[in-house]
Amino acid sequence: MKTFYELYQELLSATLNGTATDFIANNTLEEYDSHQLNCLLNPTKHPVVWRLGECSCSEAEQSTCANKCPFGAIGLGQNGNIQIDEQQCVGCSFCIDECRAKNLVSSKDIIPALEAIRSSNGRLVYALVAPAFLGQFSNEVTPGKLRSALKQIGFDGMVEVALFADILTLKEALEFDEKIHNESDYQLTSCCCPMWIAMIRKIYNELMPHVPASVSPMVATGRAIKVLHPDALTIFIGPCVAKKAEAREKDLLGAVDYVLTFQEINDIFQAMEIDPSQMKESERDHSSRAGRIYARAGGVSEAVTSALERLNPHREISIRTQTADGVPACKSMINDLLSGKTTANFFEGMGCVGGCVGGPKAIIPKEQGRVNVDEYGSTATYPTPIDNPFVIELLHRLGIDTIESLLEKSDIFTRTF
Repeated sequence: MKTFYELYQELLSATLNGTATDFIANNTLEEYDSHQLNCLLNPTKHPVVWRLGECSCSEAEQSTCANKCPFGAIGLGQNGNIQIDEQQCVGCSFCIDECRAKNLVSSKDIIPALEAIRSSNGRLVYALVAPAFLGQFSNEVTPGKLRSALKQIGFDGMVEVALFADILTLKEALEFDEKIHNESDYQLTSCCCPMWIAMIRKIYNELMPHVPASVSPMVATGRAIKVLHPDALTIFIGPCVAKKAEAREKDLLGAVDYVLTFQEINDIFQAMEIDPSQMKESERDHSSRAGRIYARAGGVSEAVTSALERLNPHREISIRTQTADGVPACKSMINDLLSGKTTANFFEGMGCVGGCVGGPKAIIPKEQGRVNVDEYGSTATYPTPIDNPFVIELLHRLGIDTIESLLEKSDIFTRTF
């Protein structure tokens, strides 16, 4: 029987060649695992973490695996296999890393996404690229070359999610300015990390009143595109498995049609023999430094601080930030907050060590990812979203007349927890 990865590669090639139906019909059940095939063809019918086969570990070992999940999403089934609770799983990928049998794998949405691109029938197809993309496909791949490479796949355009991180930066700075007036007040961010938000919602729910009701930059990008182009197909590309779970949340459904990882996109490049470093430039510089540095730990705090200083430079109570990256560090920071061991009033958490550049599906080491993000931020024409004319233009196109009205007319950028 073919391994999962053999099945994945063969089905990917067949999909790109337009022969997926024939591939499935001409292979017998003895040649592939029907459950694995169903996962690849219908990923949204399964949790974002897949079990590839029967568990070979002892019950004690399975209990150890279950205890590794910080969100309580792993349980022991009656048939002797671990089970993933789709409602609890946020896609942190810890279980995948800890599984000694290598029996767990993250969801791959690549097959239905490619089918949707190829059957778009005139619908615009947009790639929503996470701020951590710099250097993921080699240092020679500029934003413009990546845009051209994605068009080779079938995308009509590429949108840098960093532009919408700019808008969320403004929203969170406005929220802070409006609500933080006493030394005991504080605000929890970052809206960009679904693991951090899930941790607060599931483990520290009493702190939810301190979380601004903001969507993530990914969701903001998808929603805005669909306001401007209602029939558009939106596909997010990033280093994060948790984004796959986020896109499925009930109040966010429809903003992003598919979530692919950098590794999945790289698989497509390899299968189609596309070398992004050899593509023509198609540069469009829209985001500020603030939006670009969202991809690494501490970036959101820096972005909101710089925006707040521009919005209200004479504020009596200044912003005092504290950041943490990685689940244990995030829990420690929250426990310090609850026990009164901190004087910060703005808390940024990122579920992965290093921030998004340390995501489970990043291709390059997080240290190099951080360097790339900082360098890309330093090349931005505008330091903050307030300086960025593209932000103002986009808000006007979305019916938002002023920066200040973001808090009043921002259904696109607001969610209900």
